[in-house]
Amino acid sequence: MKAVAAQNGRVFVTELDIPGLLPGHILVRTEYSAISPGTEMTMMRNSGDTPIILGYNAVGIVERTGEGVEGLKAGDRVACYGAPYVRHAEYLAVPANLTAKVPDHVDPREAAYSGLGAVAIHALRTAQLQFGESVVVVGLGILGNLIAQIANAAAFRTAGLDLQQERAVKLKEAGIRHVYADPAELEGNLADVTGGSGADAVLLCAGGPGEALINRAMEWLRDRGKIVIVGDLATAFSRNAMFAKEVQVLISRAGGPGRYDPGYERDNRDYPIGYVRWTEGRNVGEFVRLLAEKRISVAPLITHEVPFERAPEAYDLYRQGASGVIGTLLRHGASS
Repeated sequence: MKAVAAQNGRVFVTELDIPGLLPGHILVRTEYSAISPGTEMTMMRNSGDTPIILGYNAVGIVERTGEGVEGLKAGDRVACYGAPYVRHAEYLAVPANLTAKVPDHVDPREAAYSGLGAVAIHALRTAQLQFGESVVVVGLGILGNLIAQIANAAAFRTAGLDLQQERAVKLKEAGIRHVYADPAELEGNLADVTGGSGADAVLLCAGGPGEALINRAMEWLRDRGKIVIVGDLATAFSRNAMFAKEVQVLISRAGGPGRYDPGYERDNRDYPIGYVRWTEGRNVGEFVRLLAEKRISVAPLITHEVPFERAPEAYDLYRQGASGVIGTLLRHGASS
């Protein structure tokens, strides 16, 4: 089968064996896989002599189920999340814990983003917001846009900020009132966003040097508010600014509990819901539910679709900083 790999900073399509099926896993024929630009472009830039396989978001059709799999059967459409099981490849062998069934009326192109959806949901859970509280999302690429949409769907007071006007416009078109391309404009409207006491949390989905951004974000918070680092952001900041409000600075890791645990993922041993309410797999399921109930929309963010065989062209869009690029899908097989 074919898969997308990176080596020495170059992306190419390579050949791999179709993966074997472990107990608790399902074999999926990929329809679409979604590029996660922040993670995958970093992996591409850092790649060395040994090829690495890219990707962690996909949707496809179940071909076979392994021993012990319940609730899924051949022919079901499933959203899948999590490398090394999910990648840009024609076939995926995925632990059932890392999948969610996709209803027939849900666009599979949107469901292909369920990995990023789980990351978005976990970032909001990390902030531990409660009904009526406020959140500012900074960096409105596809991940930040999804976080803001989900926050709004959960009835949190939501504001977005991105220095790229076109990204701010995309979020406004999703029905969120307080979206800005200028930090000063956000600050001028912060009392209206938060009810006057400062934001309960600021989620930072930007990348690069972080000190100036984190320090400024602390000014937007209420006393004992939270900063959640979601993007690949350097974490230098002012101790004095942190101390003044007793700010909590947190980091959100991947899609939720279970990630990187071989027992949960490889061995497909779920956590008891009474002890771990929200796992990465349950977050995938919640993202699909939000799509099914039309509480959020990914389609307006999908700016490019590229046939799987031409995957290097998709990464070139991000490498070159092409205007208007937000979400890019790879189309596989019959979908292509």
